[in-house]
Order: sequence, then C-alpha cells, then structure tokens
Amino acid sequence: MSKKKNQSLKPGWRQVKFGDVVQLSKARSQDPLADGIERYVGLEHLEPGDLRIRSWGNVADGVTFTSVFQPGQVLFGKRRAYQRKVAVAHFSGVCSGDIYALESKDSKILLPELLPFICQTDAFFDHAVGTSAGSLSPRTNWTSLADFQFLLPPPPEQKELLSRLKAQNEATHAIEDAVRTLSVARRSALMDAFRPDRGSVDRYPSHWQIKRVGQAGDVQLGQKRQPSVHDGDNVRPYLRVANVFDGHIDFSDLMTMHFAKRDLAKYELIPGDILLNEGQTRELVGRSAIFEHGPKGICFQMTLLRFRCHGDLMSRFAHAFFQHCLYTEQFAARCLKTTSIAHLSAAGLAEMPMPVPPISEQMKLVEILEQLDLARCKLLDRSELLKQVIFAGQAAHERL
Repeated sequence: MSKKKNQSLKPGWRQVKFGDVVQLSKARSQDPLADGIERYVGLEHLEPGDLRIRSWGNVADGVTFTSVFQPGQVLFGKRRAYQRKVAVAHFSGVCSGDIYALESKDSKILLPELLPFICQTDAFFDHAVGTSAGSLSPRTNWTSLADFQFLLPPPPEQKELLSRLKAQNEATHAIEDAVRTLSVARRSALMDAFRPDRGSVDRYPSHWQIKRVGQAGDVQLGQKRQPSVHDGDNVRPYLRVANVFDGHIDFSDLMTMHFAKRDLAKYELIPGDILLNEGQTRELVGRSAIFEHGPKGICFQMTLLRFRCHGDLMSRFAHAFFQHCLYTEQFAARCLKTTSIAHLSAAGLAEMPMPVPPISEQMKLVEILEQLDLARCKLLDRSELLKQVIFAGQAAHERL
C-alpha cells in the first residue's frame, strides 16, 4: 500500500489481506460418530443472509462429511458463493466439503465476532464470486479468498463497530422472525377457514353454498402466444406465468403481443381478476394473485388462467380459497402432467368444488387476512429502512 493511500486512512486503520488475519480450519474426523460428533451441516442448512444455523442433520443417520467445525467458527459456502451463505456455528459438528470453517488467527488483531460480518460484505462476496471457477457449480478456493483485501480498524474501534453490527443484526432477525410468524398465522387462518366441520371431510357449515368454481365465476385460459404482429392499439402488454407469484404480480418484465379486437373482452384484465399459473411444477401449479392495477389495457397469455368472480363472491375470499388449494396440493391432485410440468386445465379448475359462505362471513376472513398482510408490509418496510441504515454504514466505512 502506498504512503499516500496509507495517509488517507483514519489513524490506526490499515489495509490487510483476509489470509493475514483469518485462517482456514483443517480439522478432520474420519469417523465422526466414533469421535462423539452428533451433528452435520450441509449447504442446504445455511440460509442466505442469515448468520444463524437454524437446521442441521444427525450424523447417526449417515454422512460422509469429514471437515470438523467448532462453536464460534464461521461457516462459509464456497460453492455458488452468490447465494451468500455465511453462518456462525453455535455447536460442534462436521460440514460439507463445500463449506469452509474460518476463524480469526489472533483475537487481539481481529475480533472473532467481527469475522462473520466481514464475510457478509458485498465486497467479500464480489471477490468470492469473481474468483469462482466452473460453469454449472462454480466454486472459489481458499487461496483466492486469502487474497481479499479490506480495511481493518484497531481493536477498540472494532468493538464499537461490532456493537452496532450486532444491534442491527438482532433487529434484522427479530423482523424476519416476526414475518415468519405472521406467515404461519396467515396460513393457519386459511386452514381454519376452509376446514370442513369435524365428523365429515366434505361437509361445510349447512348455510354455506358449495358451488363449482365455474359456477362461482368465469374461468378463462389466456391467449396463445402469437407472432410479433403490430396492429396499432391492439398490440398489448401481457402477463405470463413468470409474472404471477403467490399473492403478488411482478410488472417489471412485461412482453407485448397482438390481441385481436374481437378478443379483448376475453383477455383484457380488470381489477379484481385472479390469475392462476396454468403450467408449473406440482408444488407451484395454481399459484395465484389478484390483479388490482397495472398498465392500461394489459392482457394475459395462455400460461395463465383468469378467474372473475360473480356478484356473490368476493375476489379476496376466492383468492384465499385458491391459496388454500395450493398449500394443500388440491391443484396438484387435479393436474394433467407432461414431463416435469403439471398443467391445471380450465375445465379442471372450473369443476373444483368451492365453498361460498354469505358475504358477511367472507368479509370476516378477508379482514383477518388483510390485517395480517398489513402487519407484514409494515415489518418489511422497517426491514428496508434497516437495510438502508446498514448500507449507509457500509458505504461510510468504504469511504474511509
């Protein structure tokens, strides 16, 4: 590092290589069970962006892993580093060969608790991804990671920085846990709402109507993909399966095609229309969202089914029922399957039984779900604000 660059740093700060202050654990166990090791961790157990290890496997169930890690060490997923898998071990175990167990060389130079936050920085991940090799399953290596350079503050400032990072991390986890709790509560509300009376698997409350979906509303398959024909106003943006997720529609990647004027009544969307994925994996077929706003005159393609409610059925109640069908795999059970794709036909959807309670009871469920969704949105907004604070802090750190 040049003197000029060194003079631009705050007093006590210095630029170091990752390998100068961090070491790779080389501890191994050829027989983890005999060595008293009970748990193992694979890449599937590490959650992107979450420093906690929330799941693991049991060595007694059989495992070929031999790399040993200890509490406090940082586990970094070297395969597909773009997935940003970093966690701090709170127990001992063995891990996949695609996971590095890292630790500080000297706690007086680099606080061990600061290491996971260094591994979470964009700069570190950019370096890991940029030094990865392989097309289908790219991996970085220790030699490359050891060359990563970053700014290291003196120990007293490391403690101050660590205190702020821990507070931010705890706040982030608290929000994430609350969001998960709300998601579980929402799904439980759906399960309770559409659970038949006990004593009969097919009997809802006697005052509820049971209709076929095709009686409760209109089912329409989207238009077949047309060649690029341009005919003035009849070239329209349209939604396809890639735009429709569970509970929301992504308008950021729209395509256009020609819709004949005579067909616009069939394919043009209006607020309240529910769109369902017609062709997907068995786990995702029937995934749905309500169209409430979007580009004027937007239509939909044949990879989607549209359901438009009749007057005695609320769109949000119908959507809640469709979500229940997705979560309980009722759509998958009715699908036609070709290769790996499951297809929910318009006729198959139209024939499904749908409970239709009085509007007042529909509104009760809708209100409960809206309150849960509103609470979730508020938490996600707080999460975004927290991220902005964290990113601002990182940017200030990089400018030093």
